[in-house]
Parts: sequence; structure tokens; C-alpha cells
Amino acid sequence: MIKKEQLIELGFGDKEASVYLALLELGPSTTTEISRRAGINRTTGYDILESLVSDSLVNPIGDTKIQKYSAENPEKVISFLENKIKQTEEKLKQAHLLLPELLSVFNVKEKPKVKFYEGLERVKEAFEDTLNARREILAYAVGADMFESVGREYFKEYTKKKVANNIHVRVIAPDDEESKEVVSRDEQELRQSLLIPKEKFYFTTEINIYNNKMLIVSWKEKFAVIVESEEIVNAQKRIFDLAWLGAKQLQKQ
Repeated sequence: MIKKEQLIELGFGDKEASVYLALLELGPSTTTEISRRAGINRTTGYDILESLVSDSLVNPIGDTKIQKYSAENPEKVISFLENKIKQTEEKLKQAHLLLPELLSVFNVKEKPKVKFYEGLERVKEAFEDTLNARREILAYAVGADMFESVGREYFKEYTKKKVANNIHVRVIAPDDEESKEVVSRDEQELRQSLLIPKEKFYFTTEINIYNNKMLIVSWKEKFAVIVESEEIVNAQKRIFDLAWLGAKQLQKQ
């Protein structure tokens, strides 16, 4: 015996399937009789029957005051499904035509964003945005300037949160005493570090690349910028990979 679930799989709604099966079982019947068998109220039953009439699955019969309905030959289900397929194909064509406009709206929402932070507390706020990194952080780090500005305890607490979030970091930093101290804890703090000669490549601005963002921090000037742009960040990631290879070569010399 056919089950309601089988009709639902063919594209019938839950209540449509109940009404259609009730009508097949009852034969020509009134809205009240069909609704009672289907387990729904009369008003809903009437609306569904009229919908099935429009789909050519049900036929209203008689011209008496009490309207009755009868099911069309079940072969009509094939025509019903063919019409559904045609409608879906037409909607698909319309979707393809509409796609360029949808993408144009989507791209507007994804415009690059630049946010500025001034003052030590605001800079710390910007720096802590990196705790939202979904994968790894790529960083050009300046430990000495950071420790001087916010203290070692702040960096220690930040690192605890980073590790708790399972965020890994690759770092390029000047080869000084502060950086060497940090590097000694690399494994436990989910970090890989490469130190470069500070005499040739010393820098004082910190850069963190993560998600689709790039954070630039001047700890000395207490100023930070977050650039949110997929294109810019992808380029910076490639540049960092190139710098990483160069830093590895320097360590071999």
C-alpha cells in the first residue's frame, strides 16, 4: 500500500499527500469527509483540494450545493511531476540570468574595510582581534617594542588565550634577546619562529596576517590599522611565504 512518505518524496507537501491519499481511498467525497480522513481542518482541506485541482490531480464534480471532489487518474501524477520539473528548469534559467546582479550586490557588501586605532588601549583591542584567527597567524613581530609598551605580563596572558583557541603562529622577528626568550617557548605556545639579523633587517612595526585581515601595529607610536580585504591579504600571505623562505636561507648562512 502506498505511503504518504512516498508521495512527499515525489514533491507533494505533507498535507497535500494526506489529502490526496484520503481522496484515493474514499472516492468522490465532500471537503468535510476528505478533511476528516486526512486529519486536518475543513478550511485547510478546502485550500489543499483547490490547489490539487489547479495541478490537475483532483476534479470537482457535481453541481449540487454540496461540492464533491474526485481524484483524477493516478497517471496524472506523472504530468504533475513533469510540470514541476519544467517549472524548476525555468526557475534555474531565471536564477542564471539574475546571478550577475546578485553577485554585484554581494561584492558591494564585501568591499575592503580599513579601521584605525589610536592610544594604547585601542591598540591592544586591535591586537586582540587576532584571537579570532581561524587558522594560523603570519607575523612580523617586534618583541622589544611590545614589551616596552604593554609589558611582558600582557603578552603572557595574550599567549595563553591564543593557545586556548588552538591558534598557531609563524613568526619572523629580529634576532635580539627578547625574541630569543620568546622562541625558547615556541613549541608549547604553538609557534614557529625564524630570527633574522637585526643589523640588516631590523623593523619596529608589527604585522599580523590572519583570516582576511592584516593588522599593522606601531607599539612606539601607539597606533594600529586593520585592513580587511581578501585580495590584499592573499597577496601579503604570498609575500610572507617568500620572506619565510628567505629567512630560512639566512639561518643556513
